Amino acid sequence: MKIPLDLQRLRGGIIVSCQAYPGEPFYGSDIMVRFAKAAVEGGAVGIRANSPQDIAEIKKAVRRIPLIGLWKRDYIGSDVYITPVWSDVSTVIDAGADMVALDATRRDRPNKERLEDIVSRVKSETQCLLMADISTVEEGLYAAQLGFDCVATTLSGYTPYSPRQSEPDYALVEALAAQVQIPVIAEGRILHPEQARACFARGAYAVVVGTAITRPHVMTRKFVEHVSSPGLRESGR
Repeated sequence: MKIPLDLQRLRGGIIVSCQAYPGEPFYGSDIMVRFAKAAVEGGAVGIRANSPQDIAEIKKAVRRIPLIGLWKRDYIGSDVYITPVWSDVSTVIDAGADMVALDATRRDRPNKERLEDIVSRVKSETQCLLMADISTVEEGLYAAQLGFDCVATTLSGYTPYSPRQSEPDYALVEALAAQVQIPVIAEGRILHPEQARACFARGAYAVVVGTAITRPHVMTRKFVEHVSSPGLRESGR
């Protein structure tokens, strides 16, 4: 299988997810651009960004590495929220994404749109690559069958039928790497370099790191919760 150039550039590297949400201290395209620039200086091979505004601004500032775009949107009556419908996909492409990430689970999509139709339209009307965000091996196999260029473990733990755990889903990474012919991107709960190395050891093509780098308020909370545990207080540490 021939791997597209932008995917080849991701091989063996760290992709940094630069995302923030309304009400958070780092929310805003100007700040996300700064995070993206810092990630590039640190050696990131790709950037993952949310919303047309952030994608467009990051694309202007960071041109030498691939930009994976998505758009998190809520639709009444559907649990699918990562670039759910064709118009969202099209908007992300127009904003400058080199690759679009979208929910590739088999759950009902808004407006009764079908995943296979969206994939077919992207492939026939654009040159953009597609990343399948999935939560199970079965979903990954189906995404590969539909023609996605790579599959990411992003949604493991975020669907009601996938395992809830504090660690990355190493088992899913390993199973997908053994069963699909397209690159497997490890994403989700990767908070330490050792965990990234463990994902590569299990066959990951590239690794996405987000919270550990670009959501310092979440990481601060983890440290605070850990040192505030009863055991540590009682030991006097």
